[in-house]
Amino acid sequence: MKISPSLPLWSIASPVIGWLVYAVNGLQPGGWFAILLVIGLMASVLAAVYHAEVVAHKVGEPFGTLVLALAVTLIEVALIVSLMLSGGEATTGLARDTVFAAIMIILNGIVGICLLVGASHHREQSFGQHGVSASLATLAAIAVLTLVLPNYTLTKIGPFYSPSQLAFIAVISLVLYGTFVLVQTVRHRDYFLPADAASNEEAHAEPPSNKVAITSAVLLLACLGAVVLLAKALAPTLETALDSLGAPKSVVGIVIAAIVLLPEGLAAVRAARANRLQTSLNLAIGSALASIGLTIPAVAVVSLATGWTLSLGLDIKSTVLLLLSFIVAGFSLSTGRTTVMQGMVHLVIFAVYLFTTIVP
Repeated sequence: MKISPSLPLWSIASPVIGWLVYAVNGLQPGGWFAILLVIGLMASVLAAVYHAEVVAHKVGEPFGTLVLALAVTLIEVALIVSLMLSGGEATTGLARDTVFAAIMIILNGIVGICLLVGASHHREQSFGQHGVSASLATLAAIAVLTLVLPNYTLTKIGPFYSPSQLAFIAVISLVLYGTFVLVQTVRHRDYFLPADAASNEEAHAEPPSNKVAITSAVLLLACLGAVVLLAKALAPTLETALDSLGAPKSVVGIVIAAIVLLPEGLAAVRAARANRLQTSLNLAIGSALASIGLTIPAVAVVSLATGWTLSLGLDIKSTVLLLLSFIVAGFSLSTGRTTVMQGMVHLVIFAVYLFTTIVP
């Protein structure tokens, strides 16, 4: 995407429209207003992708891919915590369901589409294996420790950690994610840089001015806030529609997670289509890491402060799909080169995840 020296009007107007639509929705105008909510949501998503790329071009790789991942995740964490505080003990499984949906959407849906789209346009793509391997290893460790291990501990029976175990796992998650960020941005930054960075025309394009970059950063946060709030506003309409279809309530969580991750997903797919698969994988897997590495400690603090029991352990079906996703990702991203085959395998697993959620 070509970035102009000044921000286009639509990228400034979109978050304003999104927030206005959300504000008017508070007046309960009627069911027809859901159409405007969707329009405001899509406008905010497209603007978020644009502003994220402006900021990314200013700060450079791999800091650029970290910007959108952290921004979305912090707002996602705030949304989950607010829903937990307002919903009480009935929402003790919300964090688990949201984090699991985010991992499956990113690791199979977004990565699968990126690999398929990139290979369709360029036949075969390459990336730095060291950085992706480090990302997958960290993600697998945090995911299993937070979503699988609770089912097998003995201090508290069920998919739960005891308070001391929960506090320990929260600290471990922060340590692992913090170490990953240190490695990605300081110690081994070259592992996460595109191999053709020196010959990439976009990398040598004139970066935006400080004023434009700062304005884009502020508008990015505004866009992401609008995305999350509009997604939350659409949740009741989605629940009603899914209830009429007889679909499980867990489908609502998948839809909301997909909407929240849409800006990151679009940015990742655009990068893969432009033959920047390294940037695409940095953004996708880094987003999954930020999602679980920051969400679990945040909800653990809420659980310990309120005394609510936090349900973290996945059921057997979900555990099988989670482990299969990591095994396949380990194989498909182990050579540093990808074709349409790897993308199709990831998308098939994602389709199975969606189908078995609707038809358990």
